Amino acid sequence: MGFDLIKLLTDVFQPEANEVVVVACDEPAGGAADTPAWQERRMMAEEWRRAFEALGKGRGFSTYPLLTYRATGANNAELPITGRLGEQEVVLEDVLMSSTLAVFLTQYSATAPLDTYTRRKADFRAASLPGVAKRMEQSALAADYREVARRCRILLGLLEGSSAVEVEFSSGHSCVFDTRHRKPEADDGFLPRRKQGDRVINLPSGEVFIVPYEGELHGDPSRTVGTIPVAAGREVCLLRIDGNRVVKVEGAGGEAARLRRLFDADPTRANIAEVAFGCNEWARVTGIVLEDEKAGFHWAYGRSEHLGGTVGPSKFVSPETVLHQDIVYAKGNPIQVARAVVVKGGRRTTVMRNGAYVIF
Repeated sequence: MGFDLIKLLTDVFQPEANEVVVVACDEPAGGAADTPAWQERRMMAEEWRRAFEALGKGRGFSTYPLLTYRATGANNAELPITGRLGEQEVVLEDVLMSSTLAVFLTQYSATAPLDTYTRRKADFRAASLPGVAKRMEQSALAADYREVARRCRILLGLLEGSSAVEVEFSSGHSCVFDTRHRKPEADDGFLPRRKQGDRVINLPSGEVFIVPYEGELHGDPSRTVGTIPVAAGREVCLLRIDGNRVVKVEGAGGEAARLRRLFDADPTRANIAEVAFGCNEWARVTGIVLEDEKAGFHWAYGRSEHLGGTVGPSKFVSPETVLHQDIVYAKGNPIQVARAVVVKGGRRTTVMRNGAYVIF
């Protein structure tokens, strides 16, 4: 069977009468090079908008013209003030606050800024699709989301009330992520109106995530510690972690130098912001983080408040240095997970071994 976009939109969002939907995409700005993949994504955005428009005729909801805005240049940076709704210049905040559902097909992730709107408006939810590609309609977007949700429930049950996630990488390095004082969340591909809990999802979906404890409680420092390997081509650099922060980048190559510059420019970026298990077995690893992260283990650095942490834009040097960046270790990546263990109440449960799940 071919991909059915109308079915996906219906199954995921279950749009109701009197809703207002906005579909958005970003456009190259600040000298950023346009690419065929980015151009395709903007075409997808209009295709999805038209699908919502057609669906709304039968269900009694409305869909705005396509919302476009200048690309932020970084994942999870704050959105610009203005954009265009069709041919009309608008304030993005006005459009989003007048909508009940926002779907962003973008080059740079808008997940974190969209999450702030769910806190301001009860009847608002959003899907973020940074880096989405048309081919995903034949892979992760076409998943059986009932199975994805089942896997998410299992992982959620393991992480709830846990004290640590211990990860051994195929490179021989390891890190312990402190999960005390935190609540995990599931991105299971379902986003009905007025959903309880987190009202921002990624599409393709399929992960359970938790923000490691960031040491904000007086007298209780974070216990996140270890060494995380990061691969870029043939280069492997090492991130030394202590107190839930990257405290040193080791390596003589270009990637190590880039990361040192990145953390030096704004030390808040060194915060360990997420640890997660992607569980969409239809996801394919191709280098696009949006889908790669749904295929296995990943972690992130930088901004965390949109996922349940304490590090938001105000803690960064400037709006231009805000980011949240995921690093993936799924099968197909240069470095994978040799073993991942969830620690809870004295019990140790192995979740992954040699890159594969052992709990499903």
